[in-house]
Amino acid sequence: MSNKEDNFKEQFKQALISTAKVISGDYKLDIKKIDKNLNSKKIEFFDVTNLTNKNDFIKLRAETDSGALKKKFSNKNLFNKNLPNNPSCKSLYNIAEKIRYEVLGGEMLKGVKKNLKENYNQKITSVRKDQLKNKSDVSVAEAFELYMLKKFFNLELNSVSSKMLSFWEKDFTSSIDKHLNFLNENLENQDSYGLKFSEILENMDIFNSNNKENNEDDNERDNEQEKKSENSDDNKSDSNTDESKQEETQTNLNAGFDLSDQQIDEQLEDLNSSKDSKENIIQRTNLNNIDQEYKIFTTEFDEIAKAEVLEGAKEIQKLRKNLDQQLIGFQDLITKLANKLQRQLLAKQNRAWEFDLEEGLLDSSKLTRIIMDPYNSLSFMKEKDLDFKDTVVSLLIDNSGSMRGRPITIAALCADILSRTLERCLVKVEVLGFTTKNWKGGKSRESWTKTDKPKNPGRLNDLRHIIYKGADTHWRQAKNNIGLMLKEGLLKENIDGEAISWAYNRIKKRKEERKILMVISDGAPVDDSTLSVNSGDFLEKHLKKMVKYIETKSDVEILAIGIGHDVSRYYDKAIKITDVHELGDVMISQLSGLFENKNKLH
Repeated sequence: MSNKEDNFKEQFKQALISTAKVISGDYKLDIKKIDKNLNSKKIEFFDVTNLTNKNDFIKLRAETDSGALKKKFSNKNLFNKNLPNNPSCKSLYNIAEKIRYEVLGGEMLKGVKKNLKENYNQKITSVRKDQLKNKSDVSVAEAFELYMLKKFFNLELNSVSSKMLSFWEKDFTSSIDKHLNFLNENLENQDSYGLKFSEILENMDIFNSNNKENNEDDNERDNEQEKKSENSDDNKSDSNTDESKQEETQTNLNAGFDLSDQQIDEQLEDLNSSKDSKENIIQRTNLNNIDQEYKIFTTEFDEIAKAEVLEGAKEIQKLRKNLDQQLIGFQDLITKLANKLQRQLLAKQNRAWEFDLEEGLLDSSKLTRIIMDPYNSLSFMKEKDLDFKDTVVSLLIDNSGSMRGRPITIAALCADILSRTLERCLVKVEVLGFTTKNWKGGKSRESWTKTDKPKNPGRLNDLRHIIYKGADTHWRQAKNNIGLMLKEGLLKENIDGEAISWAYNRIKKRKEERKILMVISDGAPVDDSTLSVNSGDFLEKHLKKMVKYIETKSDVEILAIGIGHDVSRYYDKAIKITDVHELGDVMISQLSGLFENKNKLH
C-alpha cells in the first residue's frame, strides 16, 4: 500500500471512529476490539485495508453506522427478555430488531439513512441471479429481511429480490401487516416492539412445522456477519501490489470518499431533520400512547417535509422579500428587542466572582490591606461556577387557515427574531410548523369512505409537519424558509396534539441540558373532517393530555404564545398578544423569566 493510500485510509478510519462515537452517544466507545454482545461498549469495526472501490466504502460506513445505532438504541436485557422460544424464530427476531434501530437512526440522521439505504440497495442489486423455482430456493431469513426493508425502509426491490420475497410474502403479510401501525408507533419502545414481534413470529404458520433445513439456513445467515468479521484478518490484500494497481485503487477511493470536515459535519448537523422528501410518513411516537382514547384512522398519507421541498427556490425568495418588507416598519423595534433580549440572556452567562477568600487569585482591590497586614488571609478571589445550561429552543408554529394575514405575519416575526437573537446567545433554535395537506380530510377521508365509514374513526385528515429551520442550521441558511409561512395555500387545518407530540419527540433527543418548547397558536385545534365523525372535544382532549404530560412528567419546558386568543386553558405557562408591538416585552419577560426560574430550581 502506498503512503498516500495508507494515509488516506487512516484518515477515513479516524473519521468513522469519530462519527460512530457521536452517533452512539458514547465518547469512550472502544472501536479497536470486536465484541458481539448487543449492549457492550464496543461495536464492530472492520478492517480498512481491503477498501478498493466506492462499494466497499459504502458497505463499511453502513456497517459502522449500524453498529453505533445498536449501541445507542438496543438494550441487551430487553432483547433477551423478548427472545422467541422457538429457535426457528430467533434469526428473524434479530433482523426485526436490527431494522428497528436502523430506522430510528435514519430518522435522526439523514446521512446515516443515506448510508444504510445505499448499502441495502447495493446488496439487493448484487443478489444471486441463479434460477429461483420455489420456496426451497430462498431461506425464510433472506425473504424476511427483504420484507422488512420494503415495509420499514420503503426500499424498492428489483425483479430478482421481488421474486425471492414473493415465495414468502403471503405468509408475512397475513401475520404482520395488521400490526404495522403498532410496530411503527413503538419503534422507540424496544420492549413493546420486541414483545409484539416475538408474539407474531411464534404464531406464524411457517414455524409450526419442524423445517430443519430452513432453520439451518437461518442460523447460517444469522452468523454470516460474525464470520466475515472473524475472518477479516485472513482476507488482507497483498502488500506486494504493483504501483499501477495502487494508483487505480487510490483513484477509485478518491472518487467515492470525501473526508473533509464539512462533509462529516453535514452528516451530524441536522439531528432532527432527516426527512428529505415530501411524502415521508410521520412515525407515531410514544407520547401518543399516553392517550389511549385517541385514535388515528390512518397515517399512510401523513408527511414531514422540509420547507425548501414544498416550494421552488424562486417562490421562497419572493415570500421572504414580502416578509422583509413587512419587517421594515419594525426594524427599530427588532433591533431594540434583539439587543435587550441578548443582554438579558448573556447576563446569565457573564462572569461572577467570590471575594474575601483564603485562597485563589490575588484581589488587586485588597492590595492596601496586604501592605498593612501581609498575613491577612482574606485577600483572594475565585470565579464562581455558573449554572447557565446548554440550551435548545423549539418553536412550534400553528400553520392553520385561521392564522392567515396578521397572525401568521406575527408568528413569522417571532421565528425570525428568536432565531437571530438566541443564536447570538449560543442558544440553538429550531422552527417547526404544523398543518394538514388538504381540506375536508384529503386521502384519509377518501380511504375511510371506501371502507364503509366505520364509526368513531379518530383523526381523519392527512397531517403535514414542516421543518423551517433545524436546530443545527444557522439562521442565515434557513431565513428564506421562514417566509414560506406567508403562503396562503399552505395554511389549512390544525391538529395541535399530534404536532406537540412530534415536536416533543424531536427535542427530547437533543443532547442539550435545557430544552424549551414554545408553541405559537391562535386557539383550539380544529379539523372539520375529524370533528364531524368524532366527539366535539376529541382533538381538544388530546391536546390537553399531551401538554399535561410534558408539563408534569418530562424535562422539557413548554410555554405558549396565543395570538389574539387566550390559550391558558391548555398551557400553564401561556401569554396572549394581539399586536407585534407587544412581542418585545412578552418575549423578554417570558424567556428571561424562564431561564431565571429554571436556574433557581437547579
